[in-house]
Amino acid sequence: MIEEIRIDNLGVIGRAHLELGPGLTVITGETGAGKTMVLTALGLLLGGKADSATVRTGASSAAVEGRVTLEAGSAGLSRAAEAGAELDDDGSLVLLRTVGAGAAGRSRAFLGGRSVPQTVLAELADELVTVHGQADQARLRSPAHQREALDAFVGTDHRDVLDRYRAAWTERARVELELAELVDRARDRLREAELLRLGLAEVERVDPQAGEDVALAEEVERLAHAEDLRAAASGAHTALVGGDVDDAASAVATIDQARRLLEHEGAHDPALAALATRIAEAGYLLADVATDLAGYLEDLQADPLRLDAAQRRRADLGALTRTYGSTVDEVLAWADTAGRRLLDLDGGDQRIDALRARLATLDAEATTLAAGISGARRSGATTLAAVVTTELTGLAMGGAELQIAVEPLEERGPHGADRIEMLLVPHAGAPARPLGKGASGGELSRVMLAIEVALATAPGSGATTPGTFVFDEVDAGVGGRAAIEVGRRLAELAQGTQVLVVTHLAQVAAFADRHLVVTKSTADGVDVVTESDVRFVTNEDRVRELARMLSGQEDSDAARTHAAELLELSSVGR
Repeated sequence: MIEEIRIDNLGVIGRAHLELGPGLTVITGETGAGKTMVLTALGLLLGGKADSATVRTGASSAAVEGRVTLEAGSAGLSRAAEAGAELDDDGSLVLLRTVGAGAAGRSRAFLGGRSVPQTVLAELADELVTVHGQADQARLRSPAHQREALDAFVGTDHRDVLDRYRAAWTERARVELELAELVDRARDRLREAELLRLGLAEVERVDPQAGEDVALAEEVERLAHAEDLRAAASGAHTALVGGDVDDAASAVATIDQARRLLEHEGAHDPALAALATRIAEAGYLLADVATDLAGYLEDLQADPLRLDAAQRRRADLGALTRTYGSTVDEVLAWADTAGRRLLDLDGGDQRIDALRARLATLDAEATTLAAGISGARRSGATTLAAVVTTELTGLAMGGAELQIAVEPLEERGPHGADRIEMLLVPHAGAPARPLGKGASGGELSRVMLAIEVALATAPGSGATTPGTFVFDEVDAGVGGRAAIEVGRRLAELAQGTQVLVVTHLAQVAAFADRHLVVTKSTADGVDVVTESDVRFVTNEDRVRELARMLSGQEDSDAARTHAAELLELSSVGR
């Protein structure tokens, strides 16, 4: 329930405070006095789109603050807790929305003292409030809106089945698309698979080994220059050890002679002994190099046959690297990827079979669920139509009848296999015509109210009832006795929930438990609504307001008498 709303600098409203309560509350006032801004403020609190143009001229920002109460354990209270909101000491929750002026004006939302995204307020509003205005009357002409009303009436279990059906329908559409793509690409898959097989067969024939191209390049280079390598190694070996073991001109012999000279005299000077040690190390190193050179010469052979074989192997590998990668390692990586891709392509037929089986399963599931949905809708349509027809009689539409047709569609859709259409028989003997074509504005107003009442109060209705209903000129196009009956039904609806109504009809306002009047004053030559311009009226003040609404002359004795009669007739609101 909404307990109060505070508004600052919104449209013509400079500052206003509306104290609300349970039961039926009506908001009245002259045209242009600011009633619409009250609804705009409520829309902002409920997460509606912010428009900086609604900020009062001369103000830097507008603000709307509301205090609401939610049932313990409700989904709305849980969502508020998730957002970090804190309840006041009395268990109420404060909502705040600010809107900056100008083209760059930002909107900010707060819930229970915490800054939250605008969508959080919208989620909270889904449970807290249901708003109906003339735009909703227009939506009632839509078959989709009519279907939603019927589904809401049928109940929670029905909506759970609808959710399961929509999930199956969505999954079926996805599987069908994937299957169509696989079938359409079957020829392309065959062509790709054939190319992969040819490539893999070539790689398998050549059988490259990791790093083989690098090793072969080194081997070919060595075999192609074998004689030059032998001459270089032999000359280096001779320089180190000489042509004869006793050759004194060899490097090893020269180093050994220097070591012996230094070691002989090194006993007299440690520095010289250290140098002798270093020369000895150099001798050992040269001896090792000489040994390695000897071994290299033994292994080095000029092998024209091996050179030819290595060059032919390099040519085979080159054919692969020109096509499948710049190196043998890249060719091997391509072959690994190609092998896995070929498995996928070869498994395409199995995948098609699996998708076809899945599609059949989903078809069967959707058919079963759709049949259950259709049955529930037909049963619910009969009950809802009867309840609404009874309500219409109470709304001064005696002889009127609502019919709800549930017809099969040629193909199932995301909402089932039914086309829902509401038809109205406006009076006895008249033909049934679709709401979207034959109903007047006044008839639509009363049909919408009757449906809302049925959803909220009818025995067997499974619709979730919000804590607050808001009706914006639900009485549009209604007058006389019909207006009185609209007021009476709103008052009856308000016995179980909070109902806020913006109205211009005294016949409706007379039934209110709480009557708020919005007037407009002038400050500095500019129209403005201040806190003193939003009044809770009772007794004589209320009679004067009803008289104004009836005739435009609040001091007319005839109008005042009529207003008093309306209040007495209403039997509520005093």
